[in-house]
Amino acid sequence: MNKNKVFITNDKNALEEYESIIQKTSRAITEAFTNDRAYTGPVPFDLKKLVDVPMLPETGIGFDGALEQTKKLVLPNFVRTSSTDYMAHLHSATLLETIAAELIISTFNQSMDSWDQSPVATEIEVQTVKQLCKLYGYDSNSDGVFTSGGSQSNTTGIFLARDWFCNKKLNYDVKKLGLPENYRKFRLYTSEISHFSMEKSAHMLGLGYDSVVKVPVDDRMKMDLNALKSLIAKDKAEGKLPFCVVATVGTTDYGSIDPIEEIAEICKAEGIWFHCDAAYGSGAIMSDKYKSRIAGLNKADSITVDFHKMFMMPISCSCSLIKDASNFDPFELHADYLNREEDEEDGYTNLVSKSMQTTRRFDALKVWLSFQCRGKDGWNELIDTCVENAKYVYDSLGKRTGFARTCEPELSSIVFRLYDEKLSDEENDEVNKKVRRALIHQEGVVIGQTVYNGRVHLKFTLINPLTSHEKLDELMDLIAKLKV
Repeated sequence: MNKNKVFITNDKNALEEYESIIQKTSRAITEAFTNDRAYTGPVPFDLKKLVDVPMLPETGIGFDGALEQTKKLVLPNFVRTSSTDYMAHLHSATLLETIAAELIISTFNQSMDSWDQSPVATEIEVQTVKQLCKLYGYDSNSDGVFTSGGSQSNTTGIFLARDWFCNKKLNYDVKKLGLPENYRKFRLYTSEISHFSMEKSAHMLGLGYDSVVKVPVDDRMKMDLNALKSLIAKDKAEGKLPFCVVATVGTTDYGSIDPIEEIAEICKAEGIWFHCDAAYGSGAIMSDKYKSRIAGLNKADSITVDFHKMFMMPISCSCSLIKDASNFDPFELHADYLNREEDEEDGYTNLVSKSMQTTRRFDALKVWLSFQCRGKDGWNELIDTCVENAKYVYDSLGKRTGFARTCEPELSSIVFRLYDEKLSDEENDEVNKKVRRALIHQEGVVIGQTVYNGRVHLKFTLINPLTSHEKLDELMDLIAKLKV
């Protein structure tokens, strides 16, 4: 092995090897895009057999050999998230400049826990967070940190809510003493169709699933405010301890937005932490036309923002924004080998002091680079297109026979059902399931499936601005044809 070709350094041979590997990989990727289908690979059992090959040979086959294996086994069988035939999940295509950012991030491999591991990366994240706080309406007392995704951002918000409540309302230090004796009385309120990270967070924080109170939704899939008030009043009367309400700003299936400003007022009156899970809907802030739909986010104590959904950046890239920076205190813990207090006094920022993670990627670069690249006007156009495509599909389905719609979209998701009055509900369920499978394996089209009112429905998640109305019409025609 030529040791000069192991890493990228200032050695000429190493630099040439790096360029060669990147160029070969880039070429293999571009050659893999042979059609516009979202998926052209085999069914699950055949795919398992295909990739069942020895991973660790006695003698290495070198980069070229390994790349050939990858070209044969992996690249043809990826889901193509950039295809306009991919609309199953909140799983977006990736903007080209953010792919370039990923190359930089991986090559330099900065770790965001201490300044001496990531000098300029630390300062870029700090500046990016400041400007994100301003973008979402927070003042200079706010702060934030990048996370692995919406689940971790939600856990961060709920973690801080729990400790804030214990410190401020119970005069109790969880950080030092652990959970108080009355922890079983803690209650968190969230929509019945909120993200499952609510229950997972409650479990990880020692509160358990039973602490999560699911609030009914109305016919537009928004949290019912009267039900929320009643549930809080009932729990308080029973001696329970309401500590947090989570509004969903863009539900996973419907893109519905809970009434943010009204929930903020309830939380203020009750002395409860208000968290907004805006992992999906946060992207609407980039649209002059539609940002009013998420008005009031600045009234939340914490906000989850995901950049690998409507912002179309590579996984993973999320951020947890906090209205009052002092509430990050529960995460602060100094170690002599990492975030020494004397360093911080001299201006060395160690971001581990406000993060659940220690080792962490420089994901802020994707946001920093892309925002500069696209500007307000470019982002405005991307978001508007996605939202308006959803409205187009909703209106079109209303004119077609054999389709039943759910609620009108606020963001870019559409839930609907193929329906034949001659069939039973159970038979119609099976038709919807079969159509989705046929789309994947016969047509290379990947759409979503969910349950609404106990019945199987199909779903379009339209976060690809390349999708045209003509393309959507063709897809709806194809679905109508496949159900026959």
